[in-house]
Amino acid sequence: MSSVKGKLYLVPAPLDFGCDVQTPIQDVMPLATLQRAAALSCWICENAKSTRAYLKRVNEVQPLQQAVQLQQIQELPREVHKKGDHGGNFDARPLLQPALTGRDIGLVSEAGMPAIADPGSSVVRAAHDLGLQVLPLVGPMSLMLALSASGLNGQNFAFVGYLPQDGGERSQRIRELESLALKTGQTQIFIETPYRNTALLQALLQTLQPGTRLALSCGLTMASGWSRSAQVSNWKRDKGGAALGLPTVFCIGR
Repeated sequence: MSSVKGKLYLVPAPLDFGCDVQTPIQDVMPLATLQRAAALSCWICENAKSTRAYLKRVNEVQPLQQAVQLQQIQELPREVHKKGDHGGNFDARPLLQPALTGRDIGLVSEAGMPAIADPGSSVVRAAHDLGLQVLPLVGPMSLMLALSASGLNGQNFAFVGYLPQDGGERSQRIRELESLALKTGQTQIFIETPYRNTALLQALLQTLQPGTRLALSCGLTMASGWSRSAQVSNWKRDKGGAALGLPTVFCIGR
């Protein structure tokens, strides 16, 4: 075993995963991040197929030091994808064994920054436990982009993930988050998948108070992306009109 340990790089990915039209990767990713990604040949990811597609996009701008078909790509278990790994129940140390022999490893999710609103925190914890250096790279992060575009409190905010799918539970959760936002001034941030965006927006308009501010950011970093922030009464006046076929971040506050 090498006495020099490899590093764990947290490698962001563009936010257009699964979209029909993709933004040129060099427009949304710093060159230094692309250069570091191109130098890696060992990866931990959600899905090997999408990681190979990502590496092909990197290769178009910054040639890979090792061909895609020769990259060592390890997938996180399926249950980690579905239930998350932030609870500390998954031991990711076996995935990091190449780093103990001196190889650098990249951790990548399908969009945005790994371990934030995506799996990967177990890998980061394991890297620290093994004495590996953890180095996050610069790239797009939808939550922070949406917050900056919301006009809401950027000094005190919370990301609460996904809201319940059940209508009654979802409405109750919306009221809880609104109460917290109005009482404390803390911006509440949550996300939803494209095929449930419209239902969530309608639930928000039906449940929130007219004076509460609701901000949406949709398709961030894409040519068709947009952000809007307005009181609920104004959203209702415009009949909630919004094209929500792309990944969307929601923020509520005062």
